[in-house]
This record gives sequence, C-alpha cells and structure tokens, in this order.
Amino acid sequence: MKADIHPDYHTITVKMTDGTEYQTRTTWGAEGDTMTLDIDPTSHPAWNGGSSRLMDTGGRVSKFKNKYAGLGF
Repeated sequence: MKADIHPDYHTITVKMTDGTEYQTRTTWGAEGDTMTLDIDPTSHPAWNGGSSRLMDTGGRVSKFKNKYAGLGF
C-alpha cells in the first residue's frame, strides 16, 4: 500500500436506539468517538415488520402529505 493515502482506521462506540452499545472499527470520526443512531434494525420498519413508525424529525413527511393531499393517495 502507498504510504499516507489511506484514512485512519480506528475503534468507535455505536449506540443503538434502545441504549445498547458496541465497539466497531471504522474511518468515521476519531478514536473513541460515539456514534448515536436515530434508526437501527431494532426500530426501522423494514427490519421489524412495520410495527413501528419513523419519526418525522425534519417535517418532510408532513410537508409531502400537504403538498400532494389532493391527488387521492
């Protein structure tokens, strides 16, 4: 490998939505950082059978529904 062209590969902590944490190696952030997830396999409808709803944190879903309300969806 060429020297000084590859990103730093280090260990971080990933915090799931239910509060559990695990260690993984990544190029994201810096050594010892914590990545807090908003959506993970325990809370996303694609993985849990659609029993939960996604939070509309930015108002995008409601904005979309208002824009296309008259189309009969």
